[in-house]
This record gives sequence, C-alpha cells and structure tokens, in this order.
Amino acid sequence: MKHQEKSRYIRKEINQSYQELKEQYPLLKRQDSIGFSIFLLSIIAIIATSVGWYEAIIPTWLMIIMNAFFMGVLHEIEHDLIHWLYFKKQKPIHHFMLLSVWILRPLTINPWIRRTLHYHHHKFSGTLHDVEERGVTNGERWSIKRLLTTADIVLGGLLRLQQMFKDMDREVENGNLKKETSLTLKRITFLSLIPVTILAHVILYLFFADLLLHWINARMMTDFGFPSYIENILSSLHVVIYTIFLPNLLRQFCLHFITSNMHYFGDIEEGNVIEQTQVLNVWWTFPMQVFCFFFGWTHSIHHFVVNETFYVRHIGRKQAQEILRKYGVRFNDLGTFRRANRFREFSNKVN
Repeated sequence: MKHQEKSRYIRKEINQSYQELKEQYPLLKRQDSIGFSIFLLSIIAIIATSVGWYEAIIPTWLMIIMNAFFMGVLHEIEHDLIHWLYFKKQKPIHHFMLLSVWILRPLTINPWIRRTLHYHHHKFSGTLHDVEERGVTNGERWSIKRLLTTADIVLGGLLRLQQMFKDMDREVENGNLKKETSLTLKRITFLSLIPVTILAHVILYLFFADLLLHWINARMMTDFGFPSYIENILSSLHVVIYTIFLPNLLRQFCLHFITSNMHYFGDIEEGNVIEQTQVLNVWWTFPMQVFCFFFGWTHSIHHFVVNETFYVRHIGRKQAQEILRKYGVRFNDLGTFRRANRFREFSNKVN
C-alpha cells in the first residue's frame, strides 16, 4: 500500500473516531467555549500562582513548575488559534486570545508570523526549508551546542541561521523551493523575533550573567558587576523574570526537546506524512511532556488531522495511536538521537 493511501486511511479512521467521540460527548462540539474556558482558567491559574509566590505563600520552585505547566497549555491554545480553531468568525476575540498567549510566553516568536512558518512546516515538514523545526534544532547532531541552544531561539537561531539560509539557496537552485518563498521565509524569520522575542532573551541573558557574577564574587572575593542602570533594570523586572520568563524557559526547553526529536528531517519522501513524525512517549520523557502538555504523545495525530483541537486529540489519543501504529507510524524510535533526526541511517556527511 502506497503512503498516500495509508495516509488517507489514517485520516479517515481518526476523523471517524473523533466523530464518534463527539456524538458520545456533544459538549465537545462547543469548541469556542471550551477553548476560551481553558484559555481563561490557565491565565487565572498563572496569576494566582504568581501572586501566591509574591506573597511568599508558594515557593519559587513550585511557582516556576506550575506556571510552566499552564503556559504549556497556553501554547496548545496558540497552536489551535494558528489553525483558526477558535472564533474564526469573531476575529476580535480570536486576536485578543492570540495576543494574550504571546504576552504570557514572550520567549516565543510573533504568533501571526508563526502562522505562515507553521503552515509551511505542515506542507514541507522535514525538508531543508522547514524553518520552524530547524529553528528549534531539528536535524542537528546531538552535542553540547544543541543541548544549550535547545531552549534559545535567538542566540541558537543566529548560530544556525547561516547554514539554514545556505540550504534554502541550494533548494532554490535545485528547483525544490520557489525563490519568492525563500525570500519570504528569510524575511519573516527575522521579523518574527523583533522586538519582543529578542528583548525577552536579552533580559534573560543579563539575568543569568548577573547571577554568575554574584556567584563568582562570593567565592573569589571579587567585585565584578554590571553598571548600576542594568542592575536597576533587572531589579525592576524581578517579578516578570521569575513569574513569566523562567517558567517559559523551562517550558520552551521541554517543548523544543520533544518536538525536535519526534519530527524527522532531511531524508523524508516528499509528501509522505507517515515519515514526518513519530509518537514519542517513552517513559523517561514524561517530566518534559508535562511542560508541553504531552506534545510527543499527540502531535503525530495532528499531522494527519490538522483541524482538530488539542483537547480532543488527548481525549481520543489511544484509539488514534492504535490507528497510527496499524499503518506504520513509528513509536519511540530512539535511534533518531543517533541519526540526527534522519528517518533512515545516514552517512558521515550530515551537517
């Protein structure tokens, strides 16, 4: 059976299982209301946890963990919004939600620009010009550099940008990518980081550098430090750094680790959705799955059935996973870490 036929059967059977689920639980059909309720409850939980931390009721480590979890839920809401699954006909509410989830996750790129990158990802997943996945380390050999830049889409992105653009130029020369599309991708990749994402990362760089300097001073009896105006800025942003930036850093590392290793890269047969992803739910990924709402468990389902909400994917995941397994989608292919996310074995010429 050809991959196109397998993919068609997968979509048909998963969609049928979702239809049956919604007939059994009619409430699931009210996706605008459900999506907005999850959105609102997550924001309330983040605010309540942050206030509890500020009032010294909740310890810092617990606040970071709790906020990271609910920010992971908001990431799923953003992903659904990018696919226009909530309030498509009521655009003010739609854009209000999109703006709100970005404000609470400022280490991420502009979601309106991400929509273009994400649609391109679905159409050309795993190719040399899949900018969205390559931007989070997909396709690179595992190294200290990849580990340290997994959560960092600014510095990490700059370190891999030259190679990405070279590959895109080569794809244009080989006729695999239109020149206009290449230019658009390059332009919006920069625009997606300006100014919010870059500013948020710079603040975090300064914060960690300041911590390092204080650690050095305490142990070596030195007096290194930033100018007073930088110290004042960091002091004024103390609450934001702890309640928003640090939880997001944890969430972002976990998401990028999972997504970059469940997507395949570089040797995928064109248009073969079965080769694009695997189900990554091996036991030791569980701590990371918590902070990206079990992305590795369900995202492969999304590649086949795009127009369904994240909570329906989770409720119906067991039956959907059985369908994926039946038609040959891989589960817990840990060789991907050795193969730099290639679907097959590769030569030593991998970048």
